[in-house]
Amino acid sequence: MLQAILWDNDGVLVDTERLFYEANRELFRPLGLELTEQHFFDLYLADNCGAWHLLQPALGAQRIVERRAQRDRDHARRLASEHIPAIDGVAEVLASLAPRVRMGVVTSSLREHFDIIHSRLPLRRHFEFVLTQESYANSKPSPEPYLLGLERLGVAAADALVVEDTPRGLQAAMAAGIRCIVVRGALTRGHDFAGAYRVVDSMPALLAEIEALLSAQDRQA
Repeated sequence: MLQAILWDNDGVLVDTERLFYEANRELFRPLGLELTEQHFFDLYLADNCGAWHLLQPALGAQRIVERRAQRDRDHARRLASEHIPAIDGVAEVLASLAPRVRMGVVTSSLREHFDIIHSRLPLRRHFEFVLTQESYANSKPSPEPYLLGLERLGVAAADALVVEDTPRGLQAAMAAGIRCIVVRGALTRGHDFAGAYRVVDSMPALLAEIEALLSAQDRQA
């Protein structure tokens, strides 16, 4: 029975994946590394290793820590200064589902970044809780974030659904034993997302899949 939905944030609720790609590209370019979209997909969206290892040992561990912190500060300023739109149609999907299923957010974003974005959007009210990077020790593709989400909801994996947009998010959901619907975006359009419960390309298509799940269990009740 579908009782709860756990939502990713970047690329699912808000259109921020490209901004984060640009933040990293601008960071690495002066260091002699041209971060392509394929690099970003492979190192950030499919895995969680980032591109720092490509500059070691020349850069050094301490400078990497400092550069990463600077990137996060710069990204926060950019988020605060730009209009960050919700994904087209997601507000309507959340409003439709909120009266019927419990929902939470499980994101790899920093809390500061999440709060900056959602302070200007009407989406936060639909969720019982938000788990950010500071909430757990191991980020996606580890199952830990989604297992923590299940714990917060008090529901079994079989009674939950994850909505994701990246390979590492799908891997995290699958490792936690939760079915996952993937909403593909501009940076992931060509990926097949093997193992996903469903793969869709729009919010109306996502809602249709969730409605089908809810209708099926209503018929069985």
